[in-house]
Amino acid sequence: MRGWLVLAAMVLLAGCVRVVPQASPPRSIGTPPVATTVASAAFAGVTRGPDVNSLGIAPGDAGTALSSFIESCPKLLTRKDGSGLTVAEDWRPACEAAQGWPIGDAQRFFTTYFEAARVGDGAAFATGYFEPEIRGSRTRAPGYDVPVYRLPDDLVRAWPADMPESERTGRPPLGRYDASGNFVPYFERAEIEDGALEGRGLEIAWAADPIEFFFLQIQGSGLLRLPDGSLMRIGYAGQNGREYVGIGSVMRERGLLGEGPGKYPGSMQGIIQYIHDYPEGGRELMRLNKSWIFFRELTTDGPLGALEVPVRREASVAVDPNFVPLGAPVFLDLDRNEADGLWIAQDTGGAIKGLNRFDTFWGNGADARTIAGGMSGRGSALVLLPRGTLARLQSQ
Repeated sequence: MRGWLVLAAMVLLAGCVRVVPQASPPRSIGTPPVATTVASAAFAGVTRGPDVNSLGIAPGDAGTALSSFIESCPKLLTRKDGSGLTVAEDWRPACEAAQGWPIGDAQRFFTTYFEAARVGDGAAFATGYFEPEIRGSRTRAPGYDVPVYRLPDDLVRAWPADMPESERTGRPPLGRYDASGNFVPYFERAEIEDGALEGRGLEIAWAADPIEFFFLQIQGSGLLRLPDGSLMRIGYAGQNGREYVGIGSVMRERGLLGEGPGKYPGSMQGIIQYIHDYPEGGRELMRLNKSWIFFRELTTDGPLGALEVPVRREASVAVDPNFVPLGAPVFLDLDRNEADGLWIAQDTGGAIKGLNRFDTFWGNGADARTIAGGMSGRGSALVLLPRGTLARLQSQ
């Protein structure tokens, strides 16, 4: 069901053993609800929702959702569900039935194999994202001098030698070993832009415009329009481990966004216009975001989400996997009607955190950019779980 841009606009506004995260990069948001303090759906509380048949799922929504659900099934049957709501075997009946189910009869598939669940109070907040297209080249050439780097071998996870054992919880931080053998933070955006990675053969392509590439990095995936007119799809491969800063929130703090003389619209377009109007100030703003995204070339027919399957226009939605099982259908009823309907949870985002927080995918192109850039909807959300899941949860 729906794209790749709000991330930029709202993200802006919101502001190793080579074990580099494969999940999607930080996306920004508009004005999200206060973050929840519960750790997962199992702790937030799950109640039975209305009968799926009563939701009035549109035939088109059901068909596109079924196609995406089928693509998700191999992962559903092998992944551990971080939300604690399902186990792999819960999904087997629906996944087996889906393989031969007529797309034209998709509504009956969802009403037959699923039951609706409300996580917490079900109050939802949704933004949108899209797949940007910018000018690029596979080789460096005049007008194409912004490097698109692959994941470097020296980006690793490790514990700093001086960190006490008592503080070593969770995953080790990302960083690198310097010439003295000390584990230090990895190069930040300014250092990389100034040439820290030059001469290492890490370039997979070259972009034409540093501002366009900055926003593509925020999205975490995109298309490069090559000089011969063909397209090269690049996807998220990892991140440098440095702090993500939404420059839109910084601009708001500085009084640069809003209404009135000398101010710019609080949208991606407004932020980009400011950067073009004030190149030095814009460069300083972009460098406040120390995060850098590394890419890989994709040969899939769509950008890959956190579930490692292609995300689809108006069908895929990014979620917090602690609250929604990746691969699960989600039904949204929002004050933005274009985002209403059935989606499949196939992606995550650094800013997509907490109960009932969603980021809808709108594909690529000018319309996707417009819809995603303006998407900020509130309403209610239901997670569709395999029939019998709620009874099992209640018996535990």
